[in-house]
Amino acid sequence: MKTVGILGGMGPEATVLLMQKVLAAVPARDDSDHIPLIVHQNPQVPSRIKALIEGTGEDPGPVLARMARDLQAAGAQALAMPCNTAHHYAPAVANATPLPFLNMLDLTAQALAAQGAQRIGMLASPATRLAGVFAAPFAAHGLTPVFLPDDSGILAVIRAVKAGEALVNLKPQLAQEAEALLAHGADHLLVACTELSLMTDALPTTAPHTDSLDCLTQAISDFATV
Repeated sequence: MKTVGILGGMGPEATVLLMQKVLAAVPARDDSDHIPLIVHQNPQVPSRIKALIEGTGEDPGPVLARMARDLQAAGAQALAMPCNTAHHYAPAVANATPLPFLNMLDLTAQALAAQGAQRIGMLASPATRLAGVFAAPFAAHGLTPVFLPDDSGILAVIRAVKAGEALVNLKPQLAQEAEALLAHGADHLLVACTELSLMTDALPTTAPHTDSLDCLTQAISDFATV
């Protein structure tokens, strides 16, 4: 088993969810069968929303680079970051150490293309659109992102999750956003914000969906166990 270092805390619940998914991905019969993870749960990473949407926040890149070096020093053999928006700063993470970086966006684009998806309904922070973080991975696989003209509703859901609002109260709004994306021409839904990964059971069953966190989970399992 190889050890994977997780740049976490963006947000904290999403990082815990990734850990749960990695646990579930292994047909373990004892503790020692599970994948070793070193988790840097750092909720003090500067806000990606403030940096990319509001233009007033501190650059998260240097903090993420330090986290990567900390994880290497702790014994990680690869790095993973369960935050789609933070992949705007993926070069800072990848260049901070010689360790392989399991890029969640590249992995997600590969998975979507393998399923024959074409027009991808983006359940994501507006920051992913403004920063164009999926532009290159999608272009490499012939995928077209579909965003709503007004994505303030999805941002409100993400903020509410971070604020600790009960998920049961937020699921109807997430479902409404998903239906709007399908009506806007999407043929496949992408959960591209790990806060929303906590509520995938709210998505409509009328179209397929992919969760970027699941793509990262599979990559972690593949790396650690091969």
